[in-house]
Amino acid sequence: MQPNLRFPPANQKLLTMYDLPSEDPMESGLPDEFHDIQPQLLSQTLRLADYDSDRIFTGTDINLYYAPDHPRWHKRPDWFLVVDVPRLYAQEDLRLSYVAWDEGRSPSVVVELLSPGREFEDLGAFTDELIEEDIPHDLPPYTIEDDETGIKPPHKLQVYGEILQIPYYFVFSRYSNRLRFFQFIDGRYQEQRVDRENPRVWLPLLGIGLGVWYGKFERFTRSWIRWYDAEGNWIPSYPERIEQERQAREQAESQLRQVVVNLLRSGMSIDQIAQITGISEAKIREF
Repeated sequence: MQPNLRFPPANQKLLTMYDLPSEDPMESGLPDEFHDIQPQLLSQTLRLADYDSDRIFTGTDINLYYAPDHPRWHKRPDWFLVVDVPRLYAQEDLRLSYVAWDEGRSPSVVVELLSPGREFEDLGAFTDELIEEDIPHDLPPYTIEDDETGIKPPHKLQVYGEILQIPYYFVFSRYSNRLRFFQFIDGRYQEQRVDRENPRVWLPLLGIGLGVWYGKFERFTRSWIRWYDAEGNWIPSYPERIEQERQAREQAESQLRQVVVNLLRSGMSIDQIAQITGISEAKIREF
């Protein structure tokens, strides 16, 4: 049974979702709806030719622990990829988190989805390069809490670059649809140019590319980031692959139907066609 909500007078302004934080202030980084959907597309379109699926781990909004001297320090990347590790922890259990010093391997890619008030946490010194459209200024800022030791943990750019030395780091703003790319070179992150007209970035260490695509995913049509292959083709998501397989079956059946029709027109009997093609006589009669 739905509770009865008491609404104030019509002339009193109500707070909307834009006026209220979308996360628990005690645990910054919990996702809004976009933060939930976008990582699904990244995981669904990831295909690495050089790694079997059981040697790939992708994490979405789970704790990434990075400092054995401060074992409770962690970041919660919106999406990250680790290659050449077992898909299951110790090859037997789903991960509760990713502990870099325990796994013995850092991620290869991290993607952060830019959030209001989190600009410095995600971008550090590169925050100055934000454009006005990257973040709506009328959205409430998020709160970043200090560690319980009293020492302020490093921001994400420092963790991903200076500590974990992750080769590829992406930051995407869903407000401006701007993709920013940082590559770990000579001991630090260096921002690489991304074409605003055709935002695509090829990652040679992984043999795959990441770009901005406009289309429909999970019933929403907008700009998304997704993976593409060496030929420049967008790698299909699960629903797209199902649709492609359906179309391929229909095309194959149409071609087979045409072959049967041509053979019948040539005067060949149903029995002869069945022997040649391996199609049952009942199926031929349906054609």
